[in-house]
Amino acid sequence: MTAELVRGQNHPLSQARLEIRIAAGTPIVAGATLGDEHGTVHGVEWVVHPGAPTLPGLEVSRQAAADHRLAVDLGAVPEAVHRVHVLLALPSAGGPVRFGAVAAPFVAVTGLDGTELASYTITGLDAESAVVALELYRRQGAWKVRAVGQGYAGGLTELLTDQGLPQAHQLANTIHEAVAQGLARAVTPPARTADGDRARQTATPAPGPEQGSSATQGASGAVSPQPLSPYGTQPPSTSPQGAPAADGPQPGHTQVPADASAAQPTAPTVGGPIDYSHPRRQNVAPPPPPPAAPPVQPGQPARPVAGDATGWSMDERLYNQVWGMFEDLARSTAAYRSAVDFADSRMEKELDAALADPRHRIGGQGDAAREAARAKHAQLVEQARAAYDRDLGQLTAESEVVEPALPLAYARWDNPVWHGYRVPFEAPMAVRLGDLHLPECPELRIPMLVRLPLERGLWIDSGAAGSLDGSFVDSHELHRLAMDTAVALAARLLAVHPAGDYTLHVIDPAGSGAQALAPLVWTGVLATPPAVGAAGVADVLARLTERVDLVQMAVRGGAADSLPPGLDTSEQLLIVNDFPHGFDDRAVTQLRYLADEGPSVGVHLMMVADREEASAYGPLLDPLWRSLMRLTPVPDDHLADPWVGHAWTYEPALVPPGSQVVQQVLNQVAKARTKYT
Repeated sequence: MTAELVRGQNHPLSQARLEIRIAAGTPIVAGATLGDEHGTVHGVEWVVHPGAPTLPGLEVSRQAAADHRLAVDLGAVPEAVHRVHVLLALPSAGGPVRFGAVAAPFVAVTGLDGTELASYTITGLDAESAVVALELYRRQGAWKVRAVGQGYAGGLTELLTDQGLPQAHQLANTIHEAVAQGLARAVTPPARTADGDRARQTATPAPGPEQGSSATQGASGAVSPQPLSPYGTQPPSTSPQGAPAADGPQPGHTQVPADASAAQPTAPTVGGPIDYSHPRRQNVAPPPPPPAAPPVQPGQPARPVAGDATGWSMDERLYNQVWGMFEDLARSTAAYRSAVDFADSRMEKELDAALADPRHRIGGQGDAAREAARAKHAQLVEQARAAYDRDLGQLTAESEVVEPALPLAYARWDNPVWHGYRVPFEAPMAVRLGDLHLPECPELRIPMLVRLPLERGLWIDSGAAGSLDGSFVDSHELHRLAMDTAVALAARLLAVHPAGDYTLHVIDPAGSGAQALAPLVWTGVLATPPAVGAAGVADVLARLTERVDLVQMAVRGGAADSLPPGLDTSEQLLIVNDFPHGFDDRAVTQLRYLADEGPSVGVHLMMVADREEASAYGPLLDPLWRSLMRLTPVPDDHLADPWVGHAWTYEPALVPPGSQVVQQVLNQVAKARTKYT
């Protein structure tokens, strides 16, 4: 049965040898790019296009045409390739200059016998002249197809630049020149029926939303979600594990190291016409799979395995796997919401049409039309929910496997791994700040992992009016919860770094956070007691500002080994409670300086403050707030993913009530710190 995809939806591919059929109603250019686990295209030799129409596992048309058939053999693409993006573009010479002026392109993935596996009608395009139609990507050792539909008004140059290709402009010109010169053969169009229509599909493609996809919008009612991107300016990408390496080098294929995840991606080599014989098929029976590998039934998704993404270490593989789950959930939810929105709009149009005829407003004919519209709506929503539930089931099964396998830095406080805690010998690549979930599936929690060292400070907002579940909390309770959140995060950061590599400072001008800070004080993990009063605030800020200045001067002067002997070169974390109480203008300026310049030299901020109270100080503090990542002590949907802008509900990583795990961990941190000093 054909899967009629909407934007963002994915579908497993049960075959490796495929055709991608394209029908656009006007001549277009078709091509594809090969990307690594992050989707990056490393050079022009990673792009197959009319001027270079073949690569291992791929062949495209040599000229612009209204209909294309692209040959794909996923088993023959190099191991370094994890993503294949199918590109469509309008020729630069003559014809339409934007996709909004032509019929919506239709793309279908078929088997070699012509059976459609998945199809996608690319709707919602307007001024764009190039579009990423589909993405074929590895996931848990298998391949999937995702409907993308990402258009670019800047054409092929903008599209290729977005995929990380340095020579994007030159390659775009090469492609258009090759099309203009009509390099080589024509492509025989599909047979036409007696009435002249293309006989290209076995089933009518699913209609999409008329004015683009709602997948690009945030959830209804969300107010300006803060972009969530743990990679800084680059959004995270799924990094699924590649297929097993071949037994040896194969003719016509790039040889990559056995550990393809640890090697620099090797560029595919331009070859001759595509050979559909499987390059890894041997005359003798292949060796049996490892005993630990669970059997997979044909047509069924692979059983999830913790750490099956790429990476140098298990921590890196788990990190990439978690963000792959985050991306999959974002896109699956976008597809579901888009399908429901389309069903709603379609029902409204059909009901309006039924009521437009006065003869149908009263009587059985009108009632029948309305019932038919509602039944069709229910059917469409049910189909969308079934596909969504299938994706949720796979992600839930993966989460149940991954969560218990997470290391200290990624694990919840109730994970048994904390009971075997030992001070680590090296810092992790990321840390867990909490959990994320969406309203359609609140039971599926994705760990919120952020890379270390922190590129942005953290702002724990103690001024929220309530929580999403409707339980309003008074200001004193919220402040207590905010401080508990800050202490739990600080304890985690201390615990996941080697002894002596992380130093913690606290500013508590009025002493209001003494109760929450008690575990840090009693265990002796603080560098100095919490600073109180204006004098204490000035002293801590002066010392940290001086440290930033000294390190910056040493680094810029190329004399990092000439720092003063007594300078603490470890990472520094400053917790500021009740800001801006106890801060004068000079202290505020120093704090802004630390927020802007500190992260680059190992000084990080964690502020516990009420944004509404601080607004009385005027726009002076706005740059400070914008530079920090806002977290909340109660569930709140203020974070957005970088793909479709969903409003994700964040929940802090708090310690279970009554648990002594933080005190036990901090005691070991303090002992190791004493031995280190």
